[in-house]
Amino acid sequence: MQKLNKTEIETQIIDRISKLEKEIEMLKDLTQPISPDCAIGRVSRMDAINNKSVNEAALRKKESQYIALKDALKNIDSDDFGKCIKCGQTIPLGRIMIMPESKKCVNCANR
Repeated sequence: MQKLNKTEIETQIIDRISKLEKEIEMLKDLTQPISPDCAIGRVSRMDAINNKSVNEAALRKKESQYIALKDALKNIDSDDFGKCIKCGQTIPLGRIMIMPESKKCVNCANR
């Protein structure tokens, strides 16, 4: 992979990590336990619990993305960066720019 492309990808990864850190903090605030002594109605409490579950799922997904991006940033200078872990072919630059954490080419990811 060319040095210019790696610099672009590295910048993209750093930007995404920064955004994810903010989103994760926001989601952590939204997933705090709901106190049973809150003076909200039964339906409102059930709605709050449901929203908390949705936010917890979103938090897990964001944390997973964060870990994958940190791993991609750590391995960006590796000779294997940008190569599919399944077939060994080069992952197209467009895919890497959209999903820098991807470790598989489109064909292998669809299988």
